[in-house]
Amino acid sequence: MDVKKNNVPLNTITRDVEKLDENTGNIYESVMIITKRANQIAAELKQELNRKLEEFVSYTDSLEEVFENREQIEISRYYEKSPKPSLLAIQEFIEGNIYYRKAADSSKSETR
Repeated sequence: MDVKKNNVPLNTITRDVEKLDENTGNIYESVMIITKRANQIAAELKQELNRKLEEFVSYTDSLEEVFENREQIEISRYYEKSPKPSLLAIQEFIEGNIYYRKAADSSKSETR
């Protein structure tokens, strides 16, 4: 996943609630869409980080040996300094880059 830092703030900022519910008309739906997207982003970032860190795994049983790998530290710092998944998801939602749809309402009550 490409972490874009151009428009995403690195810390939490106050958001206008009216802008968040413009697309859906309901703030709760907007929050759920953002939450689901943030979970997807977090899972993608975790997989990407794990793939990069697998290169540095050593399978030695010795507790005395501790290796400090500079590349591994730099990779970890990069991911620590990158915007959080929730901030990325909010920015994507505001920019209209998230595709979402409502499930068909099949639980309509029938009158007899």
